[in-house]
Amino acid sequence: MMTAERTMAKNLMVALHELPGVGWHTLQKAAAHQLWRDPQTLYKEQTWLDAGFQPAQARKSAERMLQLTNGAEHPNEKAKSIGATIVTPFDEVYPERLRQMPQPPWVLYAIGRLELLNRPSIAIVGTRNPTAYGRHTASLMARQLAERGLTIVSGLARGIDSQAHEAALHEAGGTIAVLASAVNCCYPSENRKLYSQIQEFGLLLSEAPIGAKLHPGMFPLRNRIIAGLTLGTLVVEAAQSSGSLITADQAVEMSREVFAIPGPINSPKSEGANELIGKGAKLVSRASHIIEEFPWLTAALDRDTAEKTAVSHRSAGNGELSRDELKVIELLQDKPMTMNELHQRTAFPFGHLSALLINLCIKRKIAEQPGSLYIVM
Repeated sequence: MMTAERTMAKNLMVALHELPGVGWHTLQKAAAHQLWRDPQTLYKEQTWLDAGFQPAQARKSAERMLQLTNGAEHPNEKAKSIGATIVTPFDEVYPERLRQMPQPPWVLYAIGRLELLNRPSIAIVGTRNPTAYGRHTASLMARQLAERGLTIVSGLARGIDSQAHEAALHEAGGTIAVLASAVNCCYPSENRKLYSQIQEFGLLLSEAPIGAKLHPGMFPLRNRIIAGLTLGTLVVEAAQSSGSLITADQAVEMSREVFAIPGPINSPKSEGANELIGKGAKLVSRASHIIEEFPWLTAALDRDTAEKTAVSHRSAGNGELSRDELKVIELLQDKPMTMNELHQRTAFPFGHLSALLINLCIKRKIAEQPGSLYIVM
């Protein structure tokens, strides 16, 4: 498909995706008939009826095409206005793993680092009300996997999801938050700070049209994307009725791996994870248990690390600088700042920021002045 045709196909599918009452199977009909190839016929209801649309859908579709022709705001412009990128199967950046799943999303809205979409990734999911054991384990596993270069994918829910995102955010693999809500809407609202951090340093992803109102049916749709985007799903803590088990079931249906952290047999919040192990999920007690399940993964991650090191070395001149170190230097080039000011601008955890500042001082890239003011050397 030529570039111009790809653009027409994408624009058509996005416009249809945002029409109420037009679902996945209807979009499939439009794609199967390649309706974008004859734009002049799109204002006629009969075109849509011939493609298998229901009468109401055909009428809405023809009306929508006419509105766009007469100057109505296209969804692409709405996305640009909030800093989002629209990704469809007609784009090269669309993840290959999603193409392989049943009913892959026709349209995704993304804010942040698009390159994360095609990195090797693992989903980490679990209860919204974890125990101290669950919080610690989710953070530990997410950090170890992300340090190794795996991208951590979760759903931005409170509890295990949040722990996984926070732990992976500033590591090599980074993190993707797949939202049930529209990409410009943070749910739950208590995760606003984490949402903003992922927007800047990770990737926010949603199938919901911008401005769509959140409803319960959107959560299973989100879970299928989490399962489809990743090599496998790790369940940390989950009760028997936990929604995270839906993600695990969807991973099984897509022939993806399912992993589970064992928990105390007397803990209700570990019943779901323990039951998964009994049904064949792979028991995990350290990050290497997951990486070892994919024989090709170690070489791929090592190669990626080597390439990043080379790029970092070239950009840093005579000393290697990480992406986070470069971020600090970039901010200090504007003006000298204290550690508190840098924390406000970067949202890096204080421990991580302190380590960055010490390393940059050792590398003689920055210097600390009286009053704990940091400057670029």
